[in-house]
Amino acid sequence: MSERPPTPTDPSPSPGADPAPERAGPGQGVRGVVALADGLRRAGVGLGTGQVVACQRAVTHLQPADLGDRYWAGRTTLITDPADLAVYDRVFRTQALIAMDDPRLPRPPRPPSPNAGGEAATDRRGGGNRRDDQLVAGGQASRRERLRHRRFDRVTDDELADIERMLAHLAVVAPRRRSRRTRPGPRGELDLGRTLERALATDGELIDRAWRTRRTRPRRMVVLLDVSGSMAAHARALLRFAVAVRRSADRDAGRRVEVFAFGTRLTRLSEVLATRDPDAAIAAAAEEVVDWDGGTLIGACVEELVRTWGRRGMLRGAVVVVCSDGLERGDPGRLGDVLGRLGRQVHRIVWVNPLAGDPRYEPSQRGMAAALPHVDVFLPGHDLASLEDLAQVLADLD
Repeated sequence: MSERPPTPTDPSPSPGADPAPERAGPGQGVRGVVALADGLRRAGVGLGTGQVVACQRAVTHLQPADLGDRYWAGRTTLITDPADLAVYDRVFRTQALIAMDDPRLPRPPRPPSPNAGGEAATDRRGGGNRRDDQLVAGGQASRRERLRHRRFDRVTDDELADIERMLAHLAVVAPRRRSRRTRPGPRGELDLGRTLERALATDGELIDRAWRTRRTRPRRMVVLLDVSGSMAAHARALLRFAVAVRRSADRDAGRRVEVFAFGTRLTRLSEVLATRDPDAAIAAAAEEVVDWDGGTLIGACVEELVRTWGRRGMLRGAVVVVCSDGLERGDPGRLGDVLGRLGRQVHRIVWVNPLAGDPRYEPSQRGMAAALPHVDVFLPGHDLASLEDLAQVLADLD
């Protein structure tokens, strides 16, 4: 690995000369990181929020004038695909407003020679026969990492198929609640019956005390999927996540996961998603939903959920996961009122918004602004990594 080129000290300005203007971009701290990430996204490089945060943390420990260190900080945190290196060099230099021959920045990497090793899994020139298994595994891991942070609205059909295969193996543990039933345990409440039974062996002396603790049961989960036109690029992946929730739950929890789709009306998908074949479940769900890629009436659909299914006890103590961008076409006040009623019946409301994956996002839309006061957890849902975070949050809910 080539060493980082030394950063020379800038020459002092001559007496009487005007000070050099401040340069925007990566040389100006956290604002420069945001501008750099925005430029890379516009150039087609997929970035996750975690990468941008890691880059911001890195540049806070660097000197403002050390562009060489800032170049490498951004390159190691924001770029996961070697094919994006040339784009990164171009965007970095544009954001920094410096000449291409600035000695403080390394030169862009040269493209590989046609006669150089043509296979990523060999360490010999000309693509020899000896394979390097470590490089093969590294290439696979790198591709998986890229797909984890690839936005659903920017993936190709082949990438989406790979993401769906990874979602099929995603383990989602349902949050648990304490049951009224008890079981023997090392601590908890005194089990008087078992304690007296043991005392028979010690002539009535309460020497060996027995304890009992409360059992835990999985909470009911209700997943609401927005399938309106504004969610078209994310609906397929989120529906696959809902299938993973049902498949990965244990036997008792599997019967306690309900899935609904909504656009302009509410459609229950729990029965069609119960099939063993996930592909068949997705196809059946698509046929079941008649308002796919249509309008959005979030308030009316949630009100129907509360009115129809809440009366049957489905929502009592449940964790409700709403996957929507919050672009309400109806009355935002109605959405806020019905979410308040929903919050009084359920245990937690988790809202997953794909638009929140953009660091510049602000929930200023009327629908999202009306819903937020009633939401317990607000998360992004724009890529596979964010759905993995969602699975962890659900498992940790108390």
